[in-house]
Amino acid sequence: MGLTNNDILKKLRVALELRDTDIVKILELVDFRISKSELGAFFRKEGHPKYMELQDQILRNFLNGLVVYKRGPRDSRSAKENFKKDNSPKVVNPRGDVKKHYTNKEKSAPKFAKLDKNKDGGKSDIVGNSMIS
Repeated sequence: MGLTNNDILKKLRVALELRDTDIVKILELVDFRISKSELGAFFRKEGHPKYMELQDQILRNFLNGLVVYKRGPRDSRSAKENFKKDNSPKVVNPRGDVKKHYTNKEKSAPKFAKLDKNKDGGKSDIVGNSMIS
C-alpha cells in the first residue's frame, strides 16, 4: 500500500515541525483558505468518523505555498533573466566577503615570466632575475 495524500501531509508536518496555524498560513500564501477544523480532519486516523481524505488540489496548493514560504515570493522577472544577470560562481570567505570566480572568457589567468633554461647556463630562474649575481 502506497502513501496517501494524508500521509504525505502528516510526514511533511512532522519533518518541518509545522503547527496547524503554520499550515493554514502557508495555504493562504497561495490564496487557498481552509479552517483549522478542516485541517484537523486530514490528520485523523482512517477509521475515525470525522476523517477526510486529502484531495490532490489541497496537497498541490500546500506544496506551492511551501515553496513560497521557504523561498519567498517569485520575482516579476523570469528565471532566464535572473540566470543571465549573474551566473558566475561566488565564494564567501570567513569574513563574509563575496568574491567572484572568473572564467577564462571573463579574465585570463595571470601571466608569469617564461623560464629561460638556455641563458646563463641554468643559473637564472626567470628571465631578467638571476639567482647568482
